[in-house]
Amino acid sequence: MFNAGELFQWERFITPSIIKLFYWLCAAIAILGGFYGGISSLALMAYSPIAGFIMAVLCIAGMVAGVVLARIVAEFVLIVFRINEHLGAIRNREPGM
Repeated sequence: MFNAGELFQWERFITPSIIKLFYWLCAAIAILGGFYGGISSLALMAYSPIAGFIMAVLCIAGMVAGVVLARIVAEFVLIVFRINEHLGAIRNREPGM
């Protein structure tokens, strides 16, 4: 992980260390939002069964899409940092190799 002293130094990025926490937080928010929408859709089914069913399907689809989107964003951030590391390695490589 990282220690508190690294927060004030710029030799190492801390984002790759905490990106997994970001992903799980976003995934939990998407899942909780989907469950909340599912419960709301059950309440809507009392008034309009078709609208409630459509809302339930959309909530499930939104929950899955939210988790997938959070994963894509987290992987994109990690790829950007990995590209930065590889470019630094290429820059530090001796000429003539």
